[in-house]
Amino acid sequence: MRPIRVLVVEDSIVFRELLVQNLSKDPVIQIVGTARDPYEARDAIVRHKPDVMTLDVELPRMNGIEFLKKLMPQYPLPVVVISSLSDKVFDALNAGAVDFVAKPAVSSRDQLESFIKNDLLVKIKIASTAKISNIKKAIMPQEQQTLSVAGNNLVVAIGASTGGTEAIFSVVKEFGTDIPGIVVVQHMPPKFTEMYAKRLNDQCRIQVKEARTGDRVLPGHMLIAPGGDEHMRLVKVNGVYQVECKRGERVNGHCPSVDVLFESVAKTAGSHAVGIILTGMGGDGARGLLAMRQAGAKTIGQDESTCVVYGMPQVAYDLGAVQHQEKLTDIARRTYALLNKM
Repeated sequence: MRPIRVLVVEDSIVFRELLVQNLSKDPVIQIVGTARDPYEARDAIVRHKPDVMTLDVELPRMNGIEFLKKLMPQYPLPVVVISSLSDKVFDALNAGAVDFVAKPAVSSRDQLESFIKNDLLVKIKIASTAKISNIKKAIMPQEQQTLSVAGNNLVVAIGASTGGTEAIFSVVKEFGTDIPGIVVVQHMPPKFTEMYAKRLNDQCRIQVKEARTGDRVLPGHMLIAPGGDEHMRLVKVNGVYQVECKRGERVNGHCPSVDVLFESVAKTAGSHAVGIILTGMGGDGARGLLAMRQAGAKTIGQDESTCVVYGMPQVAYDLGAVQHQEKLTDIARRTYALLNKM
């Protein structure tokens, strides 16, 4: 197997060397170069032609986001951003980065090794398979659609992973305030989900927030499962849809898990739901989407041609969970069409 050629861009010499030392322990990884700033990185990219670049957001001479904006049109390659707790990471994803990891507050070598093994290495390997051509800026809004049915007893459930932050935005920015309540699992580190929710709330017509137990699932509102150690489930209390966020073990390697959410939607909403599975590595959500379809819900999967990583939607499609396979730009339209038949 050909090694994944990695360029590490990090201004801190200590953290840079720790990254190089620990990443090099994996036999699949070959560190081809390092850089302290975007200018060194540009030269290293031309010289070494890496498969994947890790990139700190805060860099001297030019920040990582501006570097991405200049780099991607001329030399597109998979980039994994290493970010402190800041919503700038979403600007980096919008500028073309494949994914990100939260920079750890390292107090021991064991913590650093765990971060690299369980977070950064996984993201690098996924990024090496990503379709960079499918990482696009938000598409121009389409003609606004409307519902011909009341959405109080209906639910839309969405699951995504790698590439999902921009994919979710591309879908939900087309939704109007008449859309039924939406529940979402997007694989993301703790605290970043709250920032992502606020960002979407500012950019979309619907209202978006990070979910808490007891939040009602209302038309024109979207609840995003908090990153961390809680699974989010749909429940019904006194005839009203709510969410429940409870601690649990990882499912399919994830907490929150798309499967857990989708299975709860199948159980609680049955045929009064639409399930949407978007870009992402692995198979999380596939069995849950199948449970939704078997319960009478309508299901949609993002097609291969528009996925950054055609993993989760492919597994769902191969299981027979996907009724309608759509390009990313057509998913909102299909959602409205299905809801209008309910």
